[in-house]
Amino acid sequence: MNEKFVKFYNNVDRKEKYSKNVSMEYHPFYKELRAFIENFSLHEKKCLEIGSGTGCFQNIVNDYTGVDVANSLRKFYSKEFYVIDEEKGYDFNDNTFDFIFSYACFEHIPNIDQILNEMTRVLKNGGFILFRPAWNVRPWASKGYSCRSYSELNFKEKLGKFLVPIRENYFFRASQVLPVRIIYLLIYFFNRSFFSKSLIYKKLCPNYDVFYQSDSDACNSLDPFLLILYFKANNLEVLNLKSLIRGIFWTNGSLIIKK
Repeated sequence: MNEKFVKFYNNVDRKEKYSKNVSMEYHPFYKELRAFIENFSLHEKKCLEIGSGTGCFQNIVNDYTGVDVANSLRKFYSKEFYVIDEEKGYDFNDNTFDFIFSYACFEHIPNIDQILNEMTRVLKNGGFILFRPAWNVRPWASKGYSCRSYSELNFKEKLGKFLVPIRENYFFRASQVLPVRIIYLLIYFFNRSFFSKSLIYKKLCPNYDVFYQSDSDACNSLDPFLLILYFKANNLEVLNLKSLIRGIFWTNGSLIIKK
């Protein structure tokens, strides 16, 4: 496993700077996760959280297991917690968990195909996934353009910061994203297996030296529509999507998956 990657997550300040250690009820994901558990009657089921951080949600159900890459997080847990190697996969048997959830994690996983496969493998048939990464992380997050002043930047970086409002414009982004999604949808209709073996995503250059802002350490930029095609090509249901045509316009939110 990448030593710089592991060192960063072992050493970054989890309480104040990175993913602040808030109580479960005040976490921005809490209401959605609680509704998911209630809607599918999962209170007494076996749960896995991928990228569990400081274990904020470890008491959301009784039978909870958290996994993360940093051994320094172990001190936050009173329930099951495993430090995992993202390259080797998970040391769990097939069909172990009734449901899995993950929040703001998969954009940080270098070996994302391995962990997507593992997530499906350890989930029971008929089990559920609540999947919520940070979608479409911008490549300039690693540079910290939103929090750094122009005086701190070199000429190339100043130009990059200047162009951010244009690149963030809704119509500009739509002109870039929608044609590509339509092409991928047509490919899916003619060759579904094209999406089943490996996820299509953009690789980013993570910043493990300076944590400027949220997702400056992200190594993936994930398009929700391509995740939808990936899951469906692997015979998983996307429960909160009525049609692939509507999926073309998906911009944010969680995917609810059933195996």
